[in-house]
Amino acid sequence: MGATPDDFAAVDTYLIEKLVHEDAALAETRRSSAETVTPGIDVTPNMGAFLALLVQITGATRVLEFGTLAGYSSIWMARAMDDDGAVVTLDIDPAAAQVARRNFHAAGVADRVQVRIGPALDSAQALIAEGARPFDLVFIDADKANNPHYLEASLTLSHPGSVIVIDNVVRSGAVLEEESADPDIHGIRTLMTQIQADERLSATALQTVGLKGWDGFLLARVN
Repeated sequence: MGATPDDFAAVDTYLIEKLVHEDAALAETRRSSAETVTPGIDVTPNMGAFLALLVQITGATRVLEFGTLAGYSSIWMARAMDDDGAVVTLDIDPAAAQVARRNFHAAGVADRVQVRIGPALDSAQALIAEGARPFDLVFIDADKANNPHYLEASLTLSHPGSVIVIDNVVRSGAVLEEESADPDIHGIRTLMTQIQADERLSATALQTVGLKGWDGFLLARVN
């Protein structure tokens, strides 16, 4: 008997219940995404825990995030750091940033998360112009059409050994649609070709199924 999307979601729920501790502040942050213009697109709790583990495994003290929403993934990563760690998260929506800042205070990480408001690529270019210190971990989870540009900015803001995670790269299999008119699919496919040809990066991608259906993420390391 074949598995169904309901089965994927049920297994995700089981794994989260067994392995992931989501406290009240995190749960409220997920709920509060309903106050933004793109509700419910936060990472799942098990993906949040995965990002936190990546912070700890890499020893990251500086994290750059493209796409804040209500701040759910930002909180997971900030909490995984020591007190002197820093997350810089970029979002175009001032209303979402206001929700996120409220959540950062409630989660006890407001002192180590900085929200920059404006188009994410503009904010990243501003960081470059300011001579920002390189980031140890980059999480790209904003509009997919701009992924190739986000990657280029991330490489400028990284150092050898930095880790880059790019979410939502499978899109229920739509990544295979070579002639797709969807700018998000075009952005993802261009990203894949870009990484394939870039000797600065070692990368892989994994498909995922679960509460968010069929998708996947790309994991890369700067050589």
